[in-house]
Amino acid sequence: MRATGSPQQMAAVLGAALEAGLWHLETAPAYGPAERFLGQALRTLQQEQPPQHRRLVITSKLLPGPDLAEGQQQLRQILERLGIERLHNLAVHGLNRPEHLEWATAGPGAELLRWAVGEGLVGQVGFSSHGSSALIEAALASGRFQFCSLHLHLFDQTRLPLARAALAQGIGVLAISPADKGGRLYDPPATLQADCAPFQPLELAYRFLLDQGISTLSLGAAQPSDLALAAAIAGPTAPAAPWLSPPQRQALQRLAHAGAERLGAERCGQCRACLPCPNAVPIPELLRLRNLAVGHGMQAFAQERYNLIGRAGHWWEALDASACHRCGDCLPRCPLQLPIPDLLADTHRRLAAPPRRRLWG
Repeated sequence: MRATGSPQQMAAVLGAALEAGLWHLETAPAYGPAERFLGQALRTLQQEQPPQHRRLVITSKLLPGPDLAEGQQQLRQILERLGIERLHNLAVHGLNRPEHLEWATAGPGAELLRWAVGEGLVGQVGFSSHGSSALIEAALASGRFQFCSLHLHLFDQTRLPLARAALAQGIGVLAISPADKGGRLYDPPATLQADCAPFQPLELAYRFLLDQGISTLSLGAAQPSDLALAAAIAGPTAPAAPWLSPPQRQALQRLAHAGAERLGAERCGQCRACLPCPNAVPIPELLRLRNLAVGHGMQAFAQERYNLIGRAGHWWEALDASACHRCGDCLPRCPLQLPIPDLLADTHRRLAAPPRRRLWG
């Protein structure tokens, strides 16, 4: 997704991935020239190192919505760009709304996915989702998908129960962007670094997810050096040892304790009892960003995410904290008796800033 500056950049990242022992490549037509650049690198790999090319597992994605004929054409174009005859995995890209689930399980999407598997163009089908937990749960319960890609992060564990349920059903689980959307952990603030010492925050985040049984981590490498940590974690002794050592577990405990201490009585416990809000304010998500900014010094990440609100369509929240009308409906439901309207106002003061350009769109 990120190695899109040139075909040479993509080839360098692919080479580093192979050297690190990584064999699962995930891309999408929506990622600018990524598929085309990756296809060029794959053709070179096939010519020069056929055994490595044969070992690869390749995933791509289709946005929900096209009719059968259009979807068939889009899939054929994916295969052509990548220079392969068959995708191991095809995902519905952004199963974020009920109409997307309807398209994929009962509408033209269902017919498209059946056709793709039946024609031998796709090994198995799945979905990625930035939607609600209820929507993801319904998708997993549909019986139509063999894998899913979810936001699963050390600093956002809301969907971990869904991931565990999927794994228990034999459904593969990929964690979306633990490094970037998990908190910009490739560039951690000083406070976070100190709380995690002597370990890197990103290493703890990766190891936490692996320890939870998550089968695949999406690394989002833009340059070969982004894969150095993955290469170290996936070393020859990794399968024989726990993903988290006792000192690493202690570091995670210190991290949680430090954040809770800084937040004090203003820490949102993310229980979601405050919902639904009469004004549709996504209270837990907004206060989660406040937790990160105040508790862990993750101001840059929290501000970046906050200022995407209302600008990313169905991929992210639509309303920020300024939509709170101080009706007080949430107050008696909060088990911690938090002054939620005041905290929302403080969140807006801390995080509102001129919006930055999105990576896509």
